[in-house]
Amino acid sequence: MAGQQAQGFAQIPKATFREHILDSLRNAILSGEIAPGAQVTESSLAQQFGVSRGPLREAMRQLIDEGLLVTVPYTGTHVVDLSVDDIREIYSMRVNLEIFAFELVWERRDQAFHEGLRARHATLTRCIDAGDDVGSIHAELQLHGFVYEVSGHKILLKTWESIKGRLQLYWAAHHRAHGIRGPRRDGHDSYVANALGPDLEAMRAEIKGHMARGGEQTETFLVNLQQEEAKSKGPALRRV
Repeated sequence: MAGQQAQGFAQIPKATFREHILDSLRNAILSGEIAPGAQVTESSLAQQFGVSRGPLREAMRQLIDEGLLVTVPYTGTHVVDLSVDDIREIYSMRVNLEIFAFELVWERRDQAFHEGLRARHATLTRCIDAGDDVGSIHAELQLHGFVYEVSGHKILLKTWESIKGRLQLYWAAHHRAHGIRGPRRDGHDSYVANALGPDLEAMRAEIKGHMARGGEQTETFLVNLQQEEAKSKGPALRRV
């Protein structure tokens, strides 16, 4: 099978080939095929995906930049793990970052801003309707990232980029836990309406509520997951 995959990839232009490997690896992580916290090596991934190490190494570097993989000295490269503390810290950061971003752009929201935000919302809706979970996660990131991109604040945008990888993992885990293929179809209607509306204070409240709901749901999922793992390990520990 690996040989068949390699032959199939060989028909793809080199640049597209790299993107194909990157997408395949990203999808494997977000689908749970490669679990959070799992160690990954070039040799095992090359065998799994039937590709050579050169473009795979490039894909791994890209995913490290995106925050989906992390390299720890003496322990190797791992998929970023999920923790309740991380969720609390990231969601508290997101509230302040996103409010600040909207404060920066509020008086500069022109027609292009309205059209750009609506277009990203429409893309998210299409992915949800298509049952494309990985696509919906990317589209949701693009929707929330829009205000950072147009803010003109380089450090703010860089900070947003630094937490996107963990957000992807949290959303993917939450979707799997609840058997859903993306966020609720109407989950961002109020966010977009307030983002395009006249009341900045209402947008601040919307961001706080929107982030709190997502954080609480994901935190509950992880707490339950940790409890289940502890129960499954209990009997094994007693048998030792």
